[in-house]
Amino acid sequence: MLDPVRLRLLREFAEHGTMTAVAEVCGLTSSAVSQQLAALEREAGVPLFERAGRRVRLTAEGRRLVGHARVVLNALDAAEQDLRSASTPRGPVSVACFATAAVARLLPAIATARARHPGLHVIVHELEPREAVEALRAGTCDVAVAFTYSLIPQEPPAGVTRRFLGVEPMLMALPAGHPAAAGEIDLRALREAPWIAGSEGTSDHEMLDRACALAGFRPNVVHTADDYALVLRMVREGLGAGLVPELVATVVGVPEGVVLRAIATVEITRTTHALIRTATPAVNAVLDLLQQ
Repeated sequence: MLDPVRLRLLREFAEHGTMTAVAEVCGLTSSAVSQQLAALEREAGVPLFERAGRRVRLTAEGRRLVGHARVVLNALDAAEQDLRSASTPRGPVSVACFATAAVARLLPAIATARARHPGLHVIVHELEPREAVEALRAGTCDVAVAFTYSLIPQEPPAGVTRRFLGVEPMLMALPAGHPAAAGEIDLRALREAPWIAGSEGTSDHEMLDRACALAGFRPNVVHTADDYALVLRMVREGLGAGLVPELVATVVGVPEGVVLRAIATVEITRTTHALIRTATPAVNAVLDLLQQ
């Protein structure tokens, strides 16, 4: 009998590629992960791993077992959720969500759920999209609300399905008196301007790089910030230009002295999805409320 816990570790190894990465995702030590996967290999009775220089990779049999593991683990998750939820939306549903969507969508959904589904208990975890998807894959949340940019298309991970929640344009934030703020923004007019970008390595930072590359220049990123309220206040103080999603105007509010303008040079949109691994009555109820 193959151990489901070890199958889950094998699935994570297929996704992340190293014992160290699996250990970080699952909250274990690298040694413990290695021991568990070695035990799985003994259970399987065939080689699942092979050496590739200093690293270890899956054999053909290992990759085949990963495919079976995904089916088995999804079925086990579905069984557990089904027994908890039965046919009526009830029980806890853990939702990982980024801040602006939590304010605009998740909190109103929770308010509606209290009246419509009194047995449903929604648990909120504020996480950035990449962290939310990791939590979903690790099984520590039931729904992940995440976004992608039109300039950085992404498909959901294997075994994950997603439901469209909305799409919005990215807007240019500038001080009200800026020469380029009279109408729609041509990014080329900001070729020499200082920029405020998301932290290095985030999709926000990459999105800005790609947008400016399409306009024919590399942005002069002077400041980094991941909180849109902070970005808007930095713009007000004249520290640079920044890109923000349209939803920020509703959720955060635009400070006096800052204007948001459409971008004429290139279309940049942010699409929000809800991602799930297992559909249950409770999860489907939350998804329906998020879409409303």
